[in-house]
Amino acid sequence: MQAYCVKCKAKKEMQDGKQVTMKNGRKAMKGKCPDCGTGMYSIMKG
Repeated sequence: MQAYCVKCKAKKEMQDGKQVTMKNGRKAMKGKCPDCGTGMYSIMKG
C-alpha cells in the first residue's frame, strides 16, 4: 500500500504495513518508509 512520507516528501510503498483500528473505529495502515525509516500512516477508505 502506498502512503505519503513527510520526511522524503513523496508517496512511497509502505514497508511492514499493518492494519490498525483508530479510536473512532476507522481502519488505517501503519508502516515505515523503505528509504528513511520514518513512520507512515494511511487512512483506508470504506
